[in-house]
Amino acid sequence: MRTLCASTLIGEFFVIGFAGLVAMKSDDLSMATVWTVCGIGMLLSVLLCGVITRPGGVQLGWGLQILLVLSGFFVPMMFILGVIFAALWWASVHYGRRIDEAKARWAAQAEAQESAEAPAQG
Repeated sequence: MRTLCASTLIGEFFVIGFAGLVAMKSDDLSMATVWTVCGIGMLLSVLLCGVITRPGGVQLGWGLQILLVLSGFFVPMMFILGVIFAALWWASVHYGRRIDEAKARWAAQAEAQESAEAPAQG
């Protein structure tokens, strides 16, 4: 799960940065506001890569997805990109957990097979 979720978060890092470049063109927003908000979002996306497997990590990721969608009020294209990344986040969490479960089953089977073969060899 960690690899898939981290890939999604790194993609969001770049999308947030590009959205900041687009938002800078708005007369309603100051450059300091844009880059403070985008910087926090970019930093959060990178930090979440490290804590995704800890308790609450996935929920924080969902919070970032919600903020990404809501950023569409300032950069309208972010409504679309936010929904796309929310779908990617769901897929990363869902399929990542399934992959982790399959890896655990395979590891348990391999361990059981090794322990069954060890006495036979000795």
